[in-house]
Amino acid sequence: MVDRSARHTSADGRRRAAWALVALAPVSAEATFSSVTMPVVWLLLPGLVVMYGAGVLFLRELVVRFGGGAPSLLVAGLIYELVEDGIGLQALTSPNLYHAAEWGPRVLGFNTTYWESQIGYHTVFSVLIPVLLTDLLFPRHRDRPYLRRGGLAVAGVVAVGGVVLLRTGIAARQDPGYQAPLAVVLGILAVVAVLLFVALRVLPRRSPAPLPAGLAPRPFFVALTAGVASGGFLGLLMPAGLPPDGPDGPAIGSGMWVLLPMVLAAAVAVFTGRLVHRWSRTSNWSDSYRIWLVGGALIGRTLFAVLTAPAANDYDWQKSGVAIAVGTAVIAAMAFPLTRLDRRVRRTTAA
Repeated sequence: MVDRSARHTSADGRRRAAWALVALAPVSAEATFSSVTMPVVWLLLPGLVVMYGAGVLFLRELVVRFGGGAPSLLVAGLIYELVEDGIGLQALTSPNLYHAAEWGPRVLGFNTTYWESQIGYHTVFSVLIPVLLTDLLFPRHRDRPYLRRGGLAVAGVVAVGGVVLLRTGIAARQDPGYQAPLAVVLGILAVVAVLLFVALRVLPRRSPAPLPAGLAPRPFFVALTAGVASGGFLGLLMPAGLPPDGPDGPAIGSGMWVLLPMVLAAAVAVFTGRLVHRWSRTSNWSDSYRIWLVGGALIGRTLFAVLTAPAANDYDWQKSGVAIAVGTAVIAAMAFPLTRLDRRVRRTTAA
């Protein structure tokens, strides 16, 4: 006989996990980064939930229902970036929005440096980290769907509404008059369809590789690696300063020399990804390691915004002081709950 109280508790847990992911996605993606130089982001957070929260929840549910793992989530992050920046904001092709066309070379109408930065950014901070944090907070529901079919359909509809909101509420105001060519939009939709097939049908069927020899290094070294990698990746690609004003040139170099930091950033991403993948399959890897990994990436990313705050504010030290204070508070606000979560995980493991 089914224990109704246990079933009710499980359903409540799934709902709480779903709402936690909805809240964590915009906090991880925007509030803990853009708020350093744009504190108004905290006021805009409810609106960001529509796109970030519903979109990431919808993709996570699809991946779990089809039996996908981290590789499928990685591809889901790329899908999210293409939909948000390519169709919603249309910053991938806009010659004006965020001054993205001045970050680096434009190829076939695409802002390549901006695109590379956002691929890494959204994959990690908009999708992978919020999903991983939710798994750590609700370990009983890890690798299980949070939503029923009706809830999944609602999440998909809300996510589409979020894309429309980005197009009409942000892009139309900050970049009036620009509309991505129809061929570009249709091309992005076709690529999204292919990537969905890969994430949901191809990757889940792959056999796992043999476990590597050796052990993962100390958690502090894992956190340091994640922090240096996230800050270094953004520093190579993103000029100092954040929207809506945006920078007016590349982060490093000029002309074709901008290709050098683009190649280095790609190398950082690939090397770090392979390193973390190897560590995650060692025998001593645990949820505590995952917390240190997430904390290092988040703090390194926010620290990048803090260190570039003076340049972002044209060395106006009054504004820079506010940005540095906000960034320091954000880092502390992230470190404290992550530390408590690590202690809880260690106690659970010991028990």
